[in-house]
Amino acid sequence: MPSPNLRLVPSPTVIDLFAGCGGMTAGFVQAGFEPVCAVEWDLPAASTYAANFGGEHMVWADIEMVDAQVLPEADVVIGGPPCQGFSNLGTKNVDDPRNKLWKQYLRVIERVQPKAFVVENVERFPASSEFAMLLNQADYGVIQNYQLSWGVLLAADYGVAQRRPRAIVIGSRIGRIGLPTPTHAKTPVSGLRPWETVRSAIADLPPFPSTTGLPRSTATFFGQTVPGVFKGLDIHVGRNAQPMSLERYDHIPPGGGRFDLPVELQSACWRNKASGTTDVMGRMRWDAPSLTIRTEFFKPEKGQYLHPQWDAVDPTKRVNRPITHLEAARLQDFPDNFLWCGSKIQVAKQIGNAVPVGLAHAIARHLRPHMES
Repeated sequence: MPSPNLRLVPSPTVIDLFAGCGGMTAGFVQAGFEPVCAVEWDLPAASTYAANFGGEHMVWADIEMVDAQVLPEADVVIGGPPCQGFSNLGTKNVDDPRNKLWKQYLRVIERVQPKAFVVENVERFPASSEFAMLLNQADYGVIQNYQLSWGVLLAADYGVAQRRPRAIVIGSRIGRIGLPTPTHAKTPVSGLRPWETVRSAIADLPPFPSTTGLPRSTATFFGQTVPGVFKGLDIHVGRNAQPMSLERYDHIPPGGGRFDLPVELQSACWRNKASGTTDVMGRMRWDAPSLTIRTEFFKPEKGQYLHPQWDAVDPTKRVNRPITHLEAARLQDFPDNFLWCGSKIQVAKQIGNAVPVGLAHAIARHLRPHMES
């Protein structure tokens, strides 16, 4: 029987906006937070979230259509408003309507009045006009009772086997909360552990997937039928590469890319572009974190996504394929028991768009003592 003097502290609560498949929620749940609401408009992503955290509190809808008055109270609101308008890979158009969705985020903050909120976005976000308007709202607008801290965090510095930079803004109305301090480093110093690597994330997986397709199964969420539910080796799926692609893969060593190809195997656009896009057709290194896992990680022509196994002398010891969905999910720090819904392309999009779970966990772990003090 618990001591009568023991004060039971309820779990702090969290609302996840633009929730996607739930990468941020997964990290917050690992840190002891209780999700009480999430909003996501994409059906496969919302279904994945519901499969893992429950569908009762998932609002499958465009956030602009959500009545903020019906949202529950929460200690923390988290989310990453879409960022394609000023992403390095996007149009960099400040008038892109997707850049305005952060205002919907602020609408929820104004209604819920959480103790703290977290905005996650692309590395360029602090240099954008949208961020300047966010600061203006902190000075004179709907979040003027919040103190802001912001910066760019590298996922590898928080135990994720991926060099993924993300802009993080923490707003607090219970006293300024800074950003979490790193737990890992490329060159470890006192108190810090070495970066996790591709080897530590995926080395135990079968090098040659037994299938190129997901299992044939469906599930029902929100009255709709979606492919799923999949987990673990279900998503360890390969790709049927063309002979030309396989020949290209065979020439590329760890850390290499399109510049390692003989001229006859280079596409015309590569031959005419003597610099830049250095990660295209790249092979990962076993003993380093991966580069950023994007939504098309299954296409080596999009980045450094070739499996790291390669032998300079013995071609039979090379694994000439892009990483699988499971390998990408592990590099995003999702556990193997995480559940997925959607087609191969839809699941890949969810994985690539997610916040690395370990980074979200580090932020949540940093916030939790402030929620309980």
